[in-house]
Amino acid sequence: MNKKRLSWDEYFMQIAQSAQARSNCIRNSVGAVIVKEKRIIATGYNGTPAGITNCDEGGCKRCSDRHTNILKTNERKDLCICVHAELNALLQSAYHGASTKGATLYCTIAPCLQCAKAIINAGIAEVIYKHPHTTEGIDNKGIDLLSKAGVKVGKI
Repeated sequence: MNKKRLSWDEYFMQIAQSAQARSNCIRNSVGAVIVKEKRIIATGYNGTPAGITNCDEGGCKRCSDRHTNILKTNERKDLCICVHAELNALLQSAYHGASTKGATLYCTIAPCLQCAKAIINAGIAEVIYKHPHTTEGIDNKGIDLLSKAGVKVGKI
């Protein structure tokens, strides 16, 4: 039996992909997991805040308007109430009192600029992502900021 054992990066990325399956956003599905010393601190996925009607049930008007082409790509992002996967994972860490200093964040899509700022200030040491962040083409603003701040960045 020649079963290939997953590397740690592959293992945690698969867990991020499982978290992604919980997303309730109608525009995009993203998953994230924060790991410290090979132990999971928190997971996150994108969608509406707790207690708010799920995005896929009409909870986010901006996503609905974007989905039906009432709004264009990148238009009125300030109206979206969905929380990004990376931010949800960071918030879960804080909620449960788990330090993220020196941790690694795995995410299925590279962080946006807004999430990158939160990742830096949360003390995350490394970000590993699977797919690039895109809006109208590749958007490396988040990755560029993470690198500039000294956060190690890798693509799996």
